[in-house]
Amino acid sequence: ALARTLDGFVRVPWTVFRNDPHWSPPLLFERKQLLSPKHNPYFYHAEARLWLATRDGAPVGRISAQVDQLVQRHMGAGTGQFGFFDAIEDKGLAQALFDEAEAWLKARGMTRALGPFSLSINEEAGLLYDGFDTPPCLMMGHARPYYAAHVEACGYRKAKDMDAYWYRLADGMPPAIARMLAWGDNNPRLEVRNLDKRAWRQEIATVLDIFNDAWRDNWGFVPLTEAEIDKMARDLKPLIHPPIARICEYNGAPIAFMISLPDLNRMTRDLDGRLLPFGWAKLAARLMHRRYKVVRVALMGVRQNLQRTRHGAASSLMLIDTIRRNAMADGITHAELSWILEDNHAMRGILEAIGAHVYKRYRLYEKALA
Repeated sequence: ALARTLDGFVRVPWTVFRNDPHWSPPLLFERKQLLSPKHNPYFYHAEARLWLATRDGAPVGRISAQVDQLVQRHMGAGTGQFGFFDAIEDKGLAQALFDEAEAWLKARGMTRALGPFSLSINEEAGLLYDGFDTPPCLMMGHARPYYAAHVEACGYRKAKDMDAYWYRLADGMPPAIARMLAWGDNNPRLEVRNLDKRAWRQEIATVLDIFNDAWRDNWGFVPLTEAEIDKMARDLKPLIHPPIARICEYNGAPIAFMISLPDLNRMTRDLDGRLLPFGWAKLAARLMHRRYKVVRVALMGVRQNLQRTRHGAASSLMLIDTIRRNAMADGITHAELSWILEDNHAMRGILEAIGAHVYKRYRLYEKALA
């Protein structure tokens, strides 16, 4: 029964988005592994409950609720989370789903519900609020336009907005940025290098050490654990193309990084969530032959002591420009840079200075639990 329930849970989007031309079916095995305590080290420090709504035997709605001990430590005791909200256009159904999730959170002593997170802020976060007319990139959510109204009708209010930027690689760099780039390129202390796949676990540990340092004071930050770093190293290795995943060093010490990933969503839309019997071969061939035009800059960061310094700004721009040029050489035309908090003015300033623009907005909601 549990397996059947999980199968129905991961298949709800096939009902909700059936006629949405911009929806990208997720890979079913990946969704099931994400929700499996056996395969996802998130569950070492968190517990979750799933609810599935059916109508005439068909899955029509779902939601999750999570209590994460790292969230308790970093965002305050009593902060519970919800996620995986998908439902047909029925406010009563949405209310019933949220009632179940909130009751479960309250029974565990939670005083606030925050979300959506599927399952954590380091995975898919936020409800698509604007930008329904294009497909979502890898590890970014999609939604129906009525979702926000349903969530708000259940008593939720905005906690924070996050933006996805769209960047046409051929646009190049404006003169002011080019001058900063030239300064960085001519500085012998700064050097951009590939991630070394021969020392992969060590490289990912370096990247995520910078990530945890760079983002630790940002709203909503939850550090990645050693087990999560190990899993990320395994998951990312087949997707990483070294020319578009780079580290910047200052005097030989890593200070910044940027990792771009092929947009798997655009590459797997025709597989309808299935890698068997032939989906694996198709995906492997598409990755091997670089049959993608869009990448997502999914991970980036500059060590905190260099943020808002000339060296920090130069390292960011050097990474962006190196990856931009290498991506264009591989036939890639566009990049999504996401997600960026609405009040991360330093990063927004850099992205807008190079000509990127906001094309999707995601919203995190919160509600006090009486």
